[in-house]
Amino acid sequence: MRAKTKMIHGGITGDEQTGAVSVPIYQVSTYKQESAGNHGGYEYSRTGNPTRHALETVIADLENGEAGFAFGSGMAAITSVMMLLHADDHVIMTDDVYGGSYRLMTSVLNRFKLDHNYVDTSYPEKVEASIQENTKAIFIETPTNPLLKVTDLSKIAQIAKEHELLLIVDNTFATPYWQQPLDHGADIVLHSATKYIGGHSDVVSGLVAVNSAKLAEDLHFIQNSVGAVLGPQDSWLLMRGIKTLALRMEAIEANTKKIVEFLQNHDLVSNIYYPGLTSHPGHDIAVNQATGFGGMLSFDVGSAERADKVLGNVEYFTLAESLGAVESLISVPAKMTHASIPRERRQELGITDGLIRLSVGIEDADDLIEDLQKALD
Repeated sequence: MRAKTKMIHGGITGDEQTGAVSVPIYQVSTYKQESAGNHGGYEYSRTGNPTRHALETVIADLENGEAGFAFGSGMAAITSVMMLLHADDHVIMTDDVYGGSYRLMTSVLNRFKLDHNYVDTSYPEKVEASIQENTKAIFIETPTNPLLKVTDLSKIAQIAKEHELLLIVDNTFATPYWQQPLDHGADIVLHSATKYIGGHSDVVSGLVAVNSAKLAEDLHFIQNSVGAVLGPQDSWLLMRGIKTLALRMEAIEANTKKIVEFLQNHDLVSNIYYPGLTSHPGHDIAVNQATGFGGMLSFDVGSAERADKVLGNVEYFTLAESLGAVESLISVPAKMTHASIPRERRQELGITDGLIRLSVGIEDADDLIEDLQKALD
């Protein structure tokens, strides 16, 4: 089954009992049992819900995984995955990581003695050099947020395998349409499904797919114990979003390439971060492990004052958190998505005060370019 077809026909796609072509919303908390402990597959909706289960089968299919899981947010998904580890374990993290992931590791999970350090995972040798005796996992984003660094999944997977480490990949930017990390050796792939998978700025959710029955069993135990589950209506919205994911990603990428070309020729713009550029240091790796470059890009206008002026003069780009929607969004990571990272650390990474991040939507590309032209002028 090819990718576009899998978006429509993957997983559980309808209701056999009624013939409905759309999975029903099972708005239910508990289920009748034939006798004590003898149920028909569902007993309590924290443990399992038919609508959520249908979504979980779809993400497992899209990521070529053994099983899928749906959580109440992307951060709930990441937190639950991290709970597979134990106190005094060590995790290697991508240095250019989403601000919420940074905050989780440095201000929450550190209270439970889960150790970590940040490494530029686009250099496999740095990852291997950072492995400690108590290292149990490698957590990477590729492309990263917001500098669009690209990590070689196969090389990091080889390192993880040699050292018996879990490889966890945040695949939010690439989506399962462009990239399948499990096929390159990852053990766990996760998404903030709030973004591209939902795609319409109307649901907050997280999705995970795993590559083994053992990980599936362990993660389901955590999900059920912690209760960080996605509700049935939000699960249904995600399944609806997935059906158009392929079409949206192709339209978004086509727009993004035109916008990047425009920005390359503007005097106020410097340091464009987009893996689709042949000058991007991770371009060749991206070509080898993904089938597209996506709709996220960042560029620098030199100062916070200039960035504020741009943000204040756009019309079609909405100033907002999040990404991956049908509408184009614009943000300044230093003040928004990555504000939880100390300024000194942001400067060290290259997340300057003048860095602008775009999440390109499906509007007419010429309107978006004219909007940016007006704002930059």
